[in-house]
Amino acid sequence: MNNKNLSVHNNWFKEISSRKSLEIGLVQVYTGNGKGKTTAALGQALRASGHNIKSLIIQFLKGGSYSGEVKAVENCAPLIKIYQAGSPFFINKDKISEKDMDSNRKGLALAEDAACGENDTGILVLDEINVAINLGIIKTEEIIKLIKNKRPDIELILTGRNAPQEILDIADLVTEMKEIKHYYNKNIPSRTGIEK
Repeated sequence: MNNKNLSVHNNWFKEISSRKSLEIGLVQVYTGNGKGKTTAALGQALRASGHNIKSLIIQFLKGGSYSGEVKAVENCAPLIKIYQAGSPFFINKDKISEKDMDSNRKGLALAEDAACGENDTGILVLDEINVAINLGIIKTEEIIKLIKNKRPDIELILTGRNAPQEILDIADLVTEMKEIKHYYNKNIPSRTGIEK
């Protein structure tokens, strides 16, 4: 790269790195029965951090700092933060505890504040929100209201299997992760650094 191109490149980088919000914030949905929904959302937050844009990731139905993304995000603070609104164990869908209901409802309240309030969040990820809706912890109407009332400069990313059709209809981008083949079927358990 010659000196003239280097100068242009450095000026462009300074401009990009000083940005703190998005010009247009849209709604993305990552759904389907395949692997990679949370990973895609985390990748979007990582990309945004390279442009000095802050992300808040609220993980519904998830808790426990054993998860690799929680540890990795500590290195990206304050540009990326994770709030876990669940317990460290799988929720029994037939008997959801009051504690699990409360922690996930607190996650929704935080999401509403981040999406609609005065703050410097550029990307808001509601990880596994579609599953929380399917379990009846969060109502579809609550998320539709959040989508309609969100600030116009915040990118909202919703993940989880079985996204409700009403949310798919109003989203700007929908990606369905489709499982073709999975090593779980060979009784290979979750691996540190890959699934956790």
